[in-house]
Amino acid sequence: MNYDIRYPTPRLKRYFDEFLQKKIHHKNQREKIVDEVDDLRGNPRPFHKKGFTEIKPPMPVSYHLAEYRLRIGDYRVLYNVDDQQKIVWILDIRIRAEKTYRG
Repeated sequence: MNYDIRYPTPRLKRYFDEFLQKKIHHKNQREKIVDEVDDLRGNPRPFHKKGFTEIKPPMPVSYHLAEYRLRIGDYRVLYNVDDQQKIVWILDIRIRAEKTYRG
């Protein structure tokens, strides 16, 4: 069974969409990020991927804890997985240079 991709708040979903449109100027890079996030539906913990990392200890992001990071080029997607409800919670997207690993 596939997982749903969700955002904790509508505001975060808007931020993610605006980030893709305004900060990522190359269409190919935007599509790659969307595809990689979408791939989390089938495998939320892609241990075989080079850019996947389990964050230990989990990193605070707003009022949530990011347990996983997906590296896509210069960008990092921070997320968490709820196995009981089959949900991948997208918590943040960051450019590598901007306090990526600080809460």
